[in-house]
Amino acid sequence: MPNVFGAPHKGTEPRHEQVVFCQDEASGLRAIIAIYSTALGPSLGGTRFYPYGSEEDALADVLNLSRGMAYKNALAGLDLGGGKAVIIGDPSTDKSEAMLRAYGRFVQSLNGRYYTACDVGTYSEDMDVVARECRYVTGRTVAHGGAGDSSILTAFGVFQGMRAAAETMWGSPTLRGRRVGVEGVGKVGHRLVEHLREDGADVLICDVNEAAIDRVRSRHPEVEVLPDADAMVRIPLDVYAPCALGGSLTDDTVTVLEAKVVCGAANNQLSHTGVEKRLADRGVLYAPDYVVNSGGVIQVADEIEGFNFDRAKARATGIYDTTRKIFALAADEGVPPAVAADRLAERRMSEIGRLRGILL
Repeated sequence: MPNVFGAPHKGTEPRHEQVVFCQDEASGLRAIIAIYSTALGPSLGGTRFYPYGSEEDALADVLNLSRGMAYKNALAGLDLGGGKAVIIGDPSTDKSEAMLRAYGRFVQSLNGRYYTACDVGTYSEDMDVVARECRYVTGRTVAHGGAGDSSILTAFGVFQGMRAAAETMWGSPTLRGRRVGVEGVGKVGHRLVEHLREDGADVLICDVNEAAIDRVRSRHPEVEVLPDADAMVRIPLDVYAPCALGGSLTDDTVTVLEAKVVCGAANNQLSHTGVEKRLADRGVLYAPDYVVNSGGVIQVADEIEGFNFDRAKARATGIYDTTRKIFALAADEGVPPAVAADRLAERRMSEIGRLRGILL
């Protein structure tokens, strides 16, 4: 069992403030809600519905994901802290109205310390069900006043981060004529392919889901399909975009990686601390995942004050400038971009978070 009170953490920020285990035997609900920080405001992060092999695996994932959300929300300029939730089970067979509503009651019991949204295995329609028992829900359907599919601005934000990486690496903020490999063309990845093709990039894809590949090929038959992720990292690319589950950047992957830039939508791409230095030592420019994939949380966070897509997209456009700032700071301080991003996030959490000590 992971040590909750002594879990590894970034920098000098506090460890998790609260971890809640939720069970409703009748509906089969087994969920964990982790709140990493509320320094900037209520925590916000999606609910992942996934068939974890063990409770230990689920706990490790929710601790990592909630910590990442605190840093993501900080650099997105949001007045929100970091939280995340996981539901243990197979969403295709275990998900039910009763389970989702039971989960909603647990979220409601936290009285606004945690706002939930969609993630792997959950959708806007699910959030509508959760909201029948809970006020602290974002990522709802348009019919219920929500932002709808958050993958729209997630992909848009990743593309903005990729433009910033292209400018830093090659002097121009465009992917035109560049060879970009997208690993995972699901909810976010297939939208990223659209942006890349519109910009004139040559795109290669891979996915374990043949239906996802077929969807992309039906719109873009010119896109090249690779057999798997291992093949993708071994061929010459300008940009490698991990858009599946996390942990894709391992020591072994970095050793064989042929891409000049890594910029993708997946969370927690670095398998362990130290991988970011190995990337830098090889001359690979890494765009920190929680920076470039923050368009989704920007989109759902906008619902809290009444969703306006143009306002949310304008904020997501700022991912380009934030990513450029991180690359510049990394160069100035002689550290990998991932370290520079952490420093910026920690600085904002500290500087703004301390203001709560001024009593009103």
